[in-house]
Amino acid sequence: MQGVTCPGLPAAWVNAWLAAIGATVLDSRIRLHWTTEDSPVAVLSSLDCDPVEALVESWPNPTFLQELPIAQHWNGAGELKRGVSAEQFVVRAKAARGHPFAWTLSSTMTDLSIDAKGEVAHAPFDPAGPGTTKWLHHRLVKMHDLAGSVSTDRLHESLAGTANRVKNYGLGFDSTRLGSLADKSDQWIDPVVELLAFFGLAAFPVRGRGVDRRLGRHGDPDERQRGWRKASGRDRTRHFVWPAWDQPLDTAGVDALLDLWNPWRRNSWASLGVHAGWRSVRYERRGLADNTRAIGARSL
Repeated sequence: MQGVTCPGLPAAWVNAWLAAIGATVLDSRIRLHWTTEDSPVAVLSSLDCDPVEALVESWPNPTFLQELPIAQHWNGAGELKRGVSAEQFVVRAKAARGHPFAWTLSSTMTDLSIDAKGEVAHAPFDPAGPGTTKWLHHRLVKMHDLAGSVSTDRLHESLAGTANRVKNYGLGFDSTRLGSLADKSDQWIDPVVELLAFFGLAAFPVRGRGVDRRLGRHGDPDERQRGWRKASGRDRTRHFVWPAWDQPLDTAGVDALLDLWNPWRRNSWASLGVHAGWRSVRYERRGLADNTRAIGARSL
């Protein structure tokens, strides 16, 4: 088995963790596990080829991105932007049924939770962006443009953590993009990691409880994305939780492990090969006008 250790993809960085899974989604020959040191990092491997060369071969081109069911215009199935009505979502979902990348809809939106304006709920990993970057597909295409020509050397730089960052908002939930909280400093991201993180969302569908606020029903937010759980004890805030494991897994293996792993039952981790875990820490806004969204990490 050929493998590459990726210090640029530490497991404690949620974008890097998603990006490592995204590599297995983009190329089914790639397996993923994590080193067992105090600060685990991703290890990408393959029985058939060099995993970095495989990623270069499978790297999406602009035409591929425009053919994703989440694209603004797709197969005559209406138009999608940030605000998506339940009716628009139904049309697009029906058209995408059976498509291998239909998850780009089901991991970002759900019509099982509809707000008072009749719009579907967005997943926690699909936060609104500023200005013209408000919808996720627009940001994905921008990441592809910023990444430029992705060669083996370019991918090695991102996987090693040595790639130059570029000024951009990214997907909108990376805490490392933020500069000093004392000023309005620029935000900087690695577009390669961001693009891979988008494909990692394939493992995280979002659902709801069938609540339609147009009918006058109210209560807590109803969208439920895989991996987001309420903490035990007094803290009832919803957190994202994620593990590191030591056996090479493909996308289906990751999916199975996430079904079985219980973050609050530490004595069961070893039987699954899990040796570390984290929960998300939410960015604390600096004021009512601060719409920044970011996800940090705290070890479990």
